[in-house]
Amino acid sequence: MVLTPDDKGAIVEKFQRKPGDTGSPEVQIALLSERIKYLTEHFKVHKKDHHSRRGLLKLVGQRRRMLNYLKRKDIERYRAVIKELGIRK
Repeated sequence: MVLTPDDKGAIVEKFQRKPGDTGSPEVQIALLSERIKYLTEHFKVHKKDHHSRRGLLKLVGQRRRMLNYLKRKDIERYRAVIKELGIRK
């Protein structure tokens, strides 16, 4: 399993803007980043798993769109998320 409910709750708690916030771009980007990390490790072992590779590409594109949205809306929040997650750009 990719993310246990405890792991997911910890990520949400770390990136939420106010209590109970699960839908802000910061939270969504952090959750996508965690799934991307998991799949990246998966491909180090399972090199020929092309079906999951397509899913990874979709996740990366979705995260990219979320980051572009956040960059347009609030550049400071964008920079904070990138710094916290260690995403290059």
